[in-house]
Amino acid sequence: MSSWTQAGITVLGEKVLWTDLVGNVLSLGTVLLAIRRTIWTWPVQIAGAALLLVASVSAHAPGNALKQVMFLALASYGWVRWLRGLRESRELSVRPATPRERAALIGALAAGTAAVALLFANIPWLQISWSPLANAYIFVGSAVATFAQSRALVDFWVIWVLVDLVGVPLAFKSGLYVSGAAYGIFFILVLAGFRDWLKQYRRQRRHTEPEVVAA
Repeated sequence: MSSWTQAGITVLGEKVLWTDLVGNVLSLGTVLLAIRRTIWTWPVQIAGAALLLVASVSAHAPGNALKQVMFLALASYGWVRWLRGLRESRELSVRPATPRERAALIGALAAGTAAVALLFANIPWLQISWSPLANAYIFVGSAVATFAQSRALVDFWVIWVLVDLVGVPLAFKSGLYVSGAAYGIFFILVLAGFRDWLKQYRRQRRHTEPEVVAA
């Protein structure tokens, strides 16, 4: 009897692991929950990352497994941060990053991409010798976006857009058409999320700004 980690279905002659399928569905669900700013965003993301970690290990893809470990850690941090914010207010308060925060996010994305690209290109067991720079950009960009999301910064949606601009064509170029399609759906949801969070921030500002009384 095969292990549950190897269970799956056959689609167009290719085996699709249940862990991979359900994990990706939960990942897309995470975006919908993030748009609604619900605390359920984080446990669903943790569950999805855990399943994708199992799928990556089963498929002998250590680079992707490492990415899921990163998501598990950052999602746990984000869960704690949002819980703290919701204790202080009935609704999660969102805001744009300050100029200093934005510079730090961009700096982390640039420096992190360069450093991780070197690791991907020179550590054989990671098996990411192909397109190490693009893969490093997606890896680090995902980390930076998730961190910004944990801080309830509207900018995290923009970072995801920048990541998807590389992730979608890279997936199709690599022949990963299902992943490319998933990235495409993710891209559309991210644009919707960015618009919704901006509207939420403007509503919050209107409620907090003092009314001007005419003399």
